[in-house]
Amino acid sequence: MKVWDVMPKVIALLLSWVYGLPAFSQYNDSTHHYVNYVSTGTINKTNEGSSYVLNNALRFSISKKEYALNTTNSWVYGKSLSNLSNNDFFSALDGNLYKTWEHFYYWGLASYEKSFSLKINNRSQGGFGVGYSVFDREELRVVLSDGILYERSDLYDTPEEGTNRYDVFRNSFRLKFRIVIREVIILEGSDFLQHALSDRKDYIIKSNTSLSIKLKKGLSITSAMVYNKLSKTQRENLLVTYGLTYERYF
Repeated sequence: MKVWDVMPKVIALLLSWVYGLPAFSQYNDSTHHYVNYVSTGTINKTNEGSSYVLNNALRFSISKKEYALNTTNSWVYGKSLSNLSNNDFFSALDGNLYKTWEHFYYWGLASYEKSFSLKINNRSQGGFGVGYSVFDREELRVVLSDGILYERSDLYDTPEEGTNRYDVFRNSFRLKFRIVIREVIILEGSDFLQHALSDRKDYIIKSNTSLSIKLKKGLSITSAMVYNKLSKTQRENLLVTYGLTYERYF
């Protein structure tokens, strides 16, 4: 089975949670929408030249008591001394189904990625798993999740291996947290460790952490740290940027 066959089924299932599972029709709880846009970056200019990195991310969520549907899109672009350092794009659609035991939920994910800095021409993932809310309060949320993803990757060619196109199943473990201090300071992050089931030396690390201070309703100043590592290409990147976050609930 190829990922191109899996991805439409994953997306269709996620959308079905939102638009008509009969089990949800008995609930009349309100539908909540959330949009979050983050624009951060760094600029360095010297006599020898200049460098900069721009990091843009857009999230949109639809949630009710029984389920949530989320989309995430990010683009990182950077140059150093006129040489391209980053041109990295990531897009994901994921859904959570909470109609289960207390604090447990099911999740599904479909994502696409390409990255100059990590030497990824194309990478698609799709899969399912379970999650557990360790803490689920407004001021403190900690979530652990685990599942299996099917991945198809097309990596940059290397002289040693030639074309790096392959399919693999991965175990995907995630730690997600959000800490709110006095409704002004927000520390949140999402960390992934994804090992190939067939080769423990083939792994992916993703970490995204941000610290925001609210300036006024819906607007915050934000510092973000992003770290990625891909063992297959022996590439990693670390970005620390500063900027603004806009968010709205409706």
